[in-house]
Amino acid sequence: MKKLKSIVSAGGFFLLLFSCGNTGNNGSNTEKVNLENTYIASIAIGNQVWSASNLDVSTFRNGDAITEAKTNEEWEKLGSEQKPAWCYYNNDPANGKKYGKLYNWYAANDARGIAPTGWHVPSHTDWKVLTTFLGGEKVAGGKLKETGTTHWISPNAGANNSSGFTAIPCGQRGFGGEFYDLENGNWWSTTESEPGRAWNRKMSSSGSSVSYWSYNKEFGLSIRCVKD
Repeated sequence: MKKLKSIVSAGGFFLLLFSCGNTGNNGSNTEKVNLENTYIASIAIGNQVWSASNLDVSTFRNGDAITEAKTNEEWEKLGSEQKPAWCYYNNDPANGKKYGKLYNWYAANDARGIAPTGWHVPSHTDWKVLTTFLGGEKVAGGKLKETGTTHWISPNAGANNSSGFTAIPCGQRGFGGEFYDLENGNWWSTTESEPGRAWNRKMSSSGSSVSYWSYNKEFGLSIRCVKD
């Protein structure tokens, strides 16, 4: 039987090429960082620099491997043991090219560091700084979402991607290993909300807001990184 733990509402990567300048709302300079031979852009938004796509790595900063959990049983076991894990949505590598990987919170918050040197997985506060700069949580999602319906389902309300963040829906994986929610985007923060849970950020095709929720740490969500 599948097990789905509760969610409580509260209101891609090491790049070889990325932009790190700050010119108004967003801008770019060029810097080189190497991780797993992946080339990914980044974008300056206000005083922050964010990765411009979802994390897509399978090792920590020191080279240690993160376990890929393909079966529901593997995913559930690693989460129950509070061990890092990653997967592709529906265990399909083709989805990794579109969405990046999904990670449980134990991977996102591991002391070995899943982000490149000089970068980190955002905290609850980092996300708050981003949405505040973009006008607040009720409108920031529209400025962060990719336009059109190539990835988002209709109506992709309010999307203009004026920030350059280019958020796309990437789904999630539940505690028991089930995949769902591909019409929405879900990203981890490193900040715990209570024992066994941590804050995330969610964007939807149906609105312009960025909401935050308290998710079980065993869930699989996407990761964006922010520069230290």
